[in-house]
Amino acid sequence: MRLVGSAEMREIDRIAIAELGIPSLTLMDRAGRAVAEAATAVAGPRGRFVVVAGGGNNGGDGYVVARVLRSAGRDARVVALVPAGRLSGDARAVREQAERAGVPIDDGGELAPIDAGVGDVVVDAIFGTGLSRAPEGAFAEAIARIEAARVAGARVVAVDVPSGLSADTGRPLGPCVRADRTVTFAFQKRGLVLHPGPAWAGEVTVADIGIPPEAARRVPVAAELLTEAEARLLVPPRAPDAHKGDAGRLLVIAGSPGKTGAAHLALTGALRGGAGLVTLAARAEVLPVALAGRPEAMSVALPGAGPLARADLQALLAAADGVDALAIGPGIPRGPETAELLAALLERAGLPTVLDADALNAFAEAGLPPGARDVPVVVTPHPGEMARLCGISIEAVQSDRIGLARARARAWNATVVLKGARTVVADPEGPPAVIPTGNPGLATGGTGDVLAGLVGALLAGGLAPAAAARAAAWVHGRAGDLAAARLGQRGLLAGDLGEAIGAVWAEWRR
Repeated sequence: MRLVGSAEMREIDRIAIAELGIPSLTLMDRAGRAVAEAATAVAGPRGRFVVVAGGGNNGGDGYVVARVLRSAGRDARVVALVPAGRLSGDARAVREQAERAGVPIDDGGELAPIDAGVGDVVVDAIFGTGLSRAPEGAFAEAIARIEAARVAGARVVAVDVPSGLSADTGRPLGPCVRADRTVTFAFQKRGLVLHPGPAWAGEVTVADIGIPPEAARRVPVAAELLTEAEARLLVPPRAPDAHKGDAGRLLVIAGSPGKTGAAHLALTGALRGGAGLVTLAARAEVLPVALAGRPEAMSVALPGAGPLARADLQALLAAADGVDALAIGPGIPRGPETAELLAALLERAGLPTVLDADALNAFAEAGLPPGARDVPVVVTPHPGEMARLCGISIEAVQSDRIGLARARARAWNATVVLKGARTVVADPEGPPAVIPTGNPGLATGGTGDVLAGLVGALLAGGLAPAAAARAAAWVHGRAGDLAAARLGQRGLLAGDLGEAIGAVWAEWRR
């Protein structure tokens, strides 16, 4: 499912109107009718409607809403924040239509309190997708009055995006409308998917207003929302005569004293992910605890002690001989030579690899990009690890998750899984994907280790890095949702994800 930002939507609109001949007033009328239908659905049987209208096309949509509701015999009026003489051409035309339909329009100077309460609906038609700075003056005051009406019991329906919310990042630019429902047009907007946007948008409906598919085809896709149907297509069913070699051989390099659980959880993700043979490579003292309760896994004891270093290269290459993929990082002992060792291992082994946790921290500490030249790599940082890898703040990471993941994927020539609320998966070639599954219950130690093992299993099974990362992120999030439904978000443990991953495969018949 395509996700658009403000610039893309503006260009798609332009092509539809200027090049394909769709009248802009027709699009505005269809948009307003879709919002009027949504507003009617959430109103009480005698509920009144107050449309708060700005001066651009979003305000024009609002005037259509009021006209349609008034024509249906409902009590609808407009609070106009911009005088008629300052409206855009289309907005002025539909305002005149609303006036002829008998819609009361309040142009009156100082903004009065919005008279709306239980059963009533306030329609936010102040700003559209193009807002790029904080609302000020009368606009900020109007947003505050809408919130006061909501607190008094009115329902709020936003036109396209809640006013004050960035359509690109999902972050409030300043004062922001908190909607119960948002009706957005033609395509889902990135800001309505990326947190905290969903908390401000409420229930989101995408309304088809008749923009021709050709208009969208002429604008490159910049981001997608990975649907379940698309995720399923990434993981083919096993052949009836498949054997464990066909399912893939994975080497997991994980664990150290005090972090044996990380290795155990990575093994859980790998085994539940469907790898045919899984081997753990770790220091000898790690193996008994990491393998406890995991009789399905094999092991290789790495000689020596302490952090992984150049001296471990030959033992790791020997362990990697004959496997199909590597999963490296959860809880590994790292030191000043660890990043150099891992880069050499990737280069020499040449295998598809997922790098997680302490592997990423090792590269960050060494100031090296994660991965190796011409080796297919998936990196799975959480925001803190991404900040360390990029030398920026966590706030900077979170401010543009899609843009940063896309840029780093190209710079590192790797598939990037930027974990967090609405995980983003980006690869060097295609558009990034936002993963809609998952919940705050996954914010507990070890869930990322399970994901690393799951990605590794899909790599070992022959999926390309981008497909393995997308599918694993979707399945991991869905497993978290199933586990939280059974145990609650607070009660969810990383160890619960193994069985839940199996339940996802059962849903998919995989």
